[in-house]
Amino acid sequence: MNSPHRIISHFDLDSFFVSVEVLNDPSLKGKPVIVGGSERGVVAACSYEARKFGIHSAMPSAKAKQLCPHAIFIKGHYADYSKYSRWVTQIIASKAPLFEKASIDEFYLDLTGMDKFFKPLQWTIDLRKLIIEETKLPISFGLASNKMMAKMATNQAKPNGFLQIPFGKEKDFLAPLPVADIPGVGEQTNLILRAMGIEKIRQIEEAGPEIMENKFGKWGIDLWHKSQGIHLREVTPYHEAKSISSENTFEENKTDNSFLKKELVRLTEKICFELRQDGKVAGCVAVKIRYPDFETTSRQTTISYTNADDAIIPVVKDLFQKLYKKDRAVRLLGVKLSELTNDAVQTNLFDDIERKLDLYKAIDEVKNRFGKSFVKRASSG
Repeated sequence: MNSPHRIISHFDLDSFFVSVEVLNDPSLKGKPVIVGGSERGVVAACSYEARKFGIHSAMPSAKAKQLCPHAIFIKGHYADYSKYSRWVTQIIASKAPLFEKASIDEFYLDLTGMDKFFKPLQWTIDLRKLIIEETKLPISFGLASNKMMAKMATNQAKPNGFLQIPFGKEKDFLAPLPVADIPGVGEQTNLILRAMGIEKIRQIEEAGPEIMENKFGKWGIDLWHKSQGIHLREVTPYHEAKSISSENTFEENKTDNSFLKKELVRLTEKICFELRQDGKVAGCVAVKIRYPDFETTSRQTTISYTNADDAIIPVVKDLFQKLYKKDRAVRLLGVKLSELTNDAVQTNLFDDIERKLDLYKAIDEVKNRFGKSFVKRASSG
């Protein structure tokens, strides 16, 4: 039976920039490392060894150098950070039913409903283990009933650990923590709370909503709710900036092969139309299938750059045939086009390019005028 509450996990790559630098140069391990300019600028990231000297992100580099003269300053290799971030994102995307990429090194996963099939804690432990084994990067996670609690659990679990806050135990977890641990409580709010005699999170709840509202307005009410572990913000599905995708979760699981293929055609037509409206072509196609037990698989292949339905649909159908476990019910189907580019010179659309482009232009004009569903090919039903 499903739990009556949400199940959210929060992953955070520990000292991410520094961890990547240590992978590139193992001699840095265990040393006070700072990513950022040593003379001007600010600290972009620092190792736990540097933090012991009071150094933190966004601190002026000059001050960091005063606090720890023997710190090792590194300008940073941002292409590497992007590469590793994409790698972790791909691992999470291959396993998680719904996730949000909050930043280059931070992710929220919505596992609600998965407890019907798996133990969410063990599933999340296994995912963390997979990320560490594949990338060699340290990563921490928290598991709780909402995004705020999951993030706070992660912060308590660092470095390189994990922590679950069981549903119903939110207040017990929060009560002894300092108010500054609440996400969103900055230095100014912290000073005002301390002036009110409020240092621990339990004291915010004890103060009551009226006192908090009088002091902080609407933010005070929000703070009072947070002190009880109440946070309603949803996990926002992640969409890769350089890709375009469409997927459909069926109200009832589907086994009809003919229906599934028609749905693939419909999804492909939809994103090819959007691609042409953006003036882009794609060089990679992927198909995603999710089964009723949340098992999710995907497969992709590179193609000659195109934005034409009749070039991409056969590729989508072929990927589906190779990926689909015959006769299994399907919960979700998705199609994604990536490696997008504006460079028309790279396109290899058809033998008779101009005639086909004119045809698609005419079709798209009809769709824009009368709606996307007004024109569709026979195979999409």
